Amino acid sequence: MSENRKPKVKKVTTHVLQEMKLHGIKIAMITAYDYSMARIIDATDIDIVLVGDSASNVMAGNESTLPITLDQMIYHASSVVKAINRALVVVDMPFGTYQGNSKNALCSAIRIMKETGAHAVKMEGGVEILESVGRILSAGIPIMGHLGLMPQSIHKYGTYVVRATEDEEAEKLLKDASLLEEAGCFSIVLEKIPAKLAARVAAAVRIPVIGIGAGLHVDGQVLVLHDMLGIIQDFSPRFLRRYHNLYEEIKGAVQHYSEDVKNKNFPNEREQY
Repeated sequence: MSENRKPKVKKVTTHVLQEMKLHGIKIAMITAYDYSMARIIDATDIDIVLVGDSASNVMAGNESTLPITLDQMIYHASSVVKAINRALVVVDMPFGTYQGNSKNALCSAIRIMKETGAHAVKMEGGVEILESVGRILSAGIPIMGHLGLMPQSIHKYGTYVVRATEDEEAEKLLKDASLLEEAGCFSIVLEKIPAKLAARVAAAVRIPVIGIGAGLHVDGQVLVLHDMLGIIQDFSPRFLRRYHNLYEEIKGAVQHYSEDVKNKNFPNEREQY
């Protein structure tokens, strides 16, 4: 199916994403954390909106994703869901809500689904989290997996370098992808791994594979909204393409406003009662 013949989709579901992979239609995914930005995204043809635990970095100013809590993720997600009509909304399960305790994982996932109205959750890890994956899926909650660089495990890695460059880790990643598919996950995110390995994963599994720093030959791409808009300036990995420089635009507008106030140019006669 050519891009020109891409059908109009009123509502993206996990089934729609599967059909997109089947027909070779690329999936566009972006993060969002608040109602106002999500409304803008909803006016586009973005397929998946991820309420990422990257909110810990871009919204709260933390150095990693680890500090953000379940309550905070629910707050961000419920704000986003109110604005989205077309895209599938996926919510990151934050660190500590599913690792090592499948009952806690289920309770956390249920809270996210009930309190936000989101459509799915996302979890980092492979064989290590299969028990939690199985328990959550048994409740009918869709799961997106996440392999490769896993930010919630950054203290284990000690660095944000490309993952799975060595054969042993690459083979584990391939096996983990298959395990997640077999368990019932509807999609997998691959972060910061060699493009050739990502292509192997996408070809090996039947579910959509979304890349971030994983090359072109996967089923879709995801970027952090604040990075691709140039709001965040001190983060420039190779995989990031900046589509705007909102940092300078917003700074200039606020500075202009400040000068107008101080120079008594705002408000003018038309802007008062």
